[in-house]
Amino acid sequence: MRSHLLNGTTAELYRSSVTEGVERVASKLATTRRPFTGVTPDELAPTIAAVDLDQPLGDSSAALDELERVYLRDAVYFHHPRYLGHLNCPVVIPAVLGEAVLSAVNSSLDTWDQSAGATLIERKLIDWTTRRIGLGPAADGVFTSGGTQSNLQAMLLAREEVKPADRADLSKLRIFSSECSHFSVQKSATLLGLGQDAVVSVPVDRDRRLQTVALAAELEKCRRAGLVPVAVVATAGTTDFGSIDPLPEIAALCDEYGAWMHVDAAYGCGLLASPTRRGLLEGVQHADSVTVDYHKSFFQPVSSSALLVRDGATLRHATYHADYLNPAPTVEVGAAPVPEGLRGRIPNQVDKSLQTTRRFDALKLWMTLRVMGADGVGQLFDEVCDLAAEGWRLLAGDPRYDVVVEPRLSTLVFRYVPEQVTSPTEIDRANLYARKALFASGEAVVAGTKVDGRQYLKFTLLNPETTVADIAAVLDLIAGHAEQYLGENLVHAS
Repeated sequence: MRSHLLNGTTAELYRSSVTEGVERVASKLATTRRPFTGVTPDELAPTIAAVDLDQPLGDSSAALDELERVYLRDAVYFHHPRYLGHLNCPVVIPAVLGEAVLSAVNSSLDTWDQSAGATLIERKLIDWTTRRIGLGPAADGVFTSGGTQSNLQAMLLAREEVKPADRADLSKLRIFSSECSHFSVQKSATLLGLGQDAVVSVPVDRDRRLQTVALAAELEKCRRAGLVPVAVVATAGTTDFGSIDPLPEIAALCDEYGAWMHVDAAYGCGLLASPTRRGLLEGVQHADSVTVDYHKSFFQPVSSSALLVRDGATLRHATYHADYLNPAPTVEVGAAPVPEGLRGRIPNQVDKSLQTTRRFDALKLWMTLRVMGADGVGQLFDEVCDLAAEGWRLLAGDPRYDVVVEPRLSTLVFRYVPEQVTSPTEIDRANLYARKALFASGEAVVAGTKVDGRQYLKFTLLNPETTVADIAAVLDLIAGHAEQYLGENLVHAS
């Protein structure tokens, strides 16, 4: 079985196996005509259940043949222009090249003696991002698995920065976020021992942005009740609406009440590279911490996220030492002299991270910037934001649809409304049916959500190859499915 280990003696097998895999995927990408086949769990499950994992196939060609049946044939393809569902982006080729390299070399970004140059590459990308945000000379950060982990670590730092006397009773700590913020805020509070009740939900305005007047009232109420405002989570690109909270006003309130300001820019971080829309993030430079998901609006493969902080010293709250890995710095009498090149503190990224073993995901962004440049990435994000603006105009002028807010980023939330008035419940069911029927057809993929308790649909536009014609065609498909549902119900009712 040593013949399957990647090393100098198996380099040619590595080259041929990976080349065959790349060719199969490339062929699939070139010939895929729909984002999804429409396969159901019940249809696909027997195929996968029939695989005997204790009976290996012996070679990669046979395994790839099998993979076609169990995965590639029925995968959901985000590169297709009619995938309009969740915050999943098509990926850029330089990043995929980086993925291939990092998987083969398999560096672990916890300690210098496992990663060397990879450590410095990640640190340089962190510095690049903090400069784009404007966090200042003391800023630092670390790559993470995604926005949920980034937000969790941010809330950990915020909790630990609270004065010890105030932190003695965790039940008194409060976190504030808008009612449109990501659910990971509540999850983080629970994991940190604060409980979901510690998160105060702040109302939003008609554009789905946090109302700062309401935030000020909640902060004052918190202080008068003897509670402790730990953090305010502002969102720069909400999952449902792409709305951006008023960051300068939130920063001022955080300063007044002594609360940590965290900006969840998992979605909106693409604005950092935008040649035309960077101003939408004005105020982010005042944050104590910022979440960015490069695997959303930087067109990177999953996973590629980071947590950035204004004061790198706060990352010490995630630092734990192990003698076998990153021993605490000590001065030993009579110890052997340290070589010139190793004097000073060894840069171990595990000192900043919630993870220990960690992939070299930074390489994907590095390759992207070295090939395309930041402007190239930003132009792609600008394209989908422009597309969303065109899509909004299309929806606003279509009597079949009600669209919620004019987009700031690349998300459209809307619902089909029949010409003849029917009950709100029936409209909800028609929209839900239309989404499921469209997915089952494989012709397009759209997302769904609820707005003020009612069922809505959502386009998340992250593919620059998607056109206004694609959007119009999908809207026609949705209307057709909804009308079919309402027509059948009318027949049954009569």
